[in-house]
Amino acid sequence: MVAAAELTLSDRILAGERISTDEALELYRWPLEELGALASARRDLAKRTSYSDRGDEIVTYIVDRNINYTNVCNVYCKFCAFYRTQKDDDHYVLTREQLDDKLDELSAAGGVQILMQGGHHPKLQFDWYLSLLRHIREKYPHINIHGFSPPEFQHFAEVFRMPLRQVISEFKGAGLGSIPGGGGEILVDRIRQRISPLKCNSEQWLEVMQVAHELGLKSSATMMFGHVETVEDRIEHLQRLRDQQDASGGFTAFICWTFQPENTVLKIKRRTGVAEYLRMQALSRIFLDNIPNVQSSWVTQGPDIGQVALRYGANDFGSVMMEENVVSSAGTTFRLDAAEIEGLIREAGYEPRRRNNWYELLN
Repeated sequence: MVAAAELTLSDRILAGERISTDEALELYRWPLEELGALASARRDLAKRTSYSDRGDEIVTYIVDRNINYTNVCNVYCKFCAFYRTQKDDDHYVLTREQLDDKLDELSAAGGVQILMQGGHHPKLQFDWYLSLLRHIREKYPHINIHGFSPPEFQHFAEVFRMPLRQVISEFKGAGLGSIPGGGGEILVDRIRQRISPLKCNSEQWLEVMQVAHELGLKSSATMMFGHVETVEDRIEHLQRLRDQQDASGGFTAFICWTFQPENTVLKIKRRTGVAEYLRMQALSRIFLDNIPNVQSSWVTQGPDIGQVALRYGANDFGSVMMEENVVSSAGTTFRLDAAEIEGLIREAGYEPRRRNNWYELLN
């Protein structure tokens, strides 16, 4: 029997063992195809555990809709092309009628969830949010509200002068079902100060997740890379996510995507390419051994690369996403319906299955 100390890094990864940040940095430099093969093996190992002996043959997706309830925001992130101030002619807050129209369309398409996020609006009141949540829960009980990112919750706690735990608890009581991992970007404060100095810091982002998980709300985790960060910063971000998952266990999935520079204040010398995206997704699958699902980011990379990403550690094709406003504001506009997603999954050699937010299979 080979002693543990004699096992190669590849052997340890194939055995499902945890790797260190130094080993992650080493892996980052490996040939892309080799890294992808290791990530694919780790993906299959995780899915056999989650879904049965056939789990590695399944790729999931969800039918949902992004709803940005307002584009008014006072944190002015340099990477964002979506936000407006109240002085801009095209600023908005959705009316109930507009919201219902969107939810009616989603229901007609068999949708089960909305991803609801907005800007940091300085004047919307606490009761406005609770009333909104109650309205959706009562009129559309079949729709999960996956809403309000950690920076929004920190904004609410500050503006409403309430403890964070109370805010999240009351939102949950009014109908909130889960929390998206938006606003994570890179969880390194030196980087956050450069790209979003008015947004919550790394510890505050993680605090929201800790409290939410303690209150029984599941959430996703994200990373936006390819701007001013280093590879070491990306790995530190992954380490923080893995540590948080060890502590609270509430992350259902990880999604990474590349910075989309068009129409933003933040300028970069070179746009991050496909190979770098696949490399980071594969590395994330291997490093995040305690987060069971990894989404392919076809919304930023396009359908073809979204399909390729299924061979680099992803087991989920994300969302039909009937509506998307934030990424498209930065110049990237890809759209797929359920039939197209299922076709791409089958072409890649997998079985498409619809899911809900908790990765329970619906068909």
